[in-house]
Amino acid sequence: MNALIVGILLPLAGTMLGSAFVFFMKKEIPARLQKTLLGFASGVMVAASVWSLLIPSADIAGGSIWPAAIGFLVGVGFLLAIDALTPHLHVGATESEGPRSHLSRTAMLALAVTIHNLPEGMAVGVVFAGEGHGLTVSAALAVSIGIAIQNIPEGAIISMPMYAEGNSRWRSFLIGSLSGVVEPLGSVAILLLASALGVALPYLLAFAAGAMMYVVVEELIPEASQGEHSNLSTIGFALGFVLMMVLDVVLG
Repeated sequence: MNALIVGILLPLAGTMLGSAFVFFMKKEIPARLQKTLLGFASGVMVAASVWSLLIPSADIAGGSIWPAAIGFLVGVGFLLAIDALTPHLHVGATESEGPRSHLSRTAMLALAVTIHNLPEGMAVGVVFAGEGHGLTVSAALAVSIGIAIQNIPEGAIISMPMYAEGNSRWRSFLIGSLSGVVEPLGSVAILLLASALGVALPYLLAFAAGAMMYVVVEELIPEASQGEHSNLSTIGFALGFVLMMVLDVVLG
């Protein structure tokens, strides 16, 4: 139980730590550093999707690839629907996405990050739910640690633009931190769902992978690749992927 609580809360702690950078840094993150961090986050999420979610999904299903394929596509569709139905604004963008809304820029930035963080929390929850079905607590903690590490730079990428938008340092920190609250909530929700629908575990693992891959392809990689210094995002991606792969193999 202690490992479960720690695993669920670690990603939020990573987001809060990163958000606290707003107290020590200038108003803007250097472009080179931001590109590297975006690539790093992408690498962690892709590696977690493959090594920690899709491969175990096929293993638990007895080698059948169909639960992984179906769950993955449903996960992509789920995030696509949330993206289309929720008004939000990505960091650095001038126009919002989703339905028209009278929400402030700050609120829409926070919603964009919330959409981004939801599948990460789901991934942690579903891997813990897989304990006893071929997955170990160590493997679940590996996913949690990997996501927490990549949440540190993400927290800074959230809070710093909030501060640049005119919010105080404390308000920027709180908004950045609160954006990570959806992760433990997503973990608990998926744990409860998995407990009620044990036979659906392979689908839920792949569902979380599809949701995370949607975020990577729709948001992180485009932001990391546009403009100058895109080669740094590629280096960051490689480092993030290898780190998550090593964590999964060593701790799994």
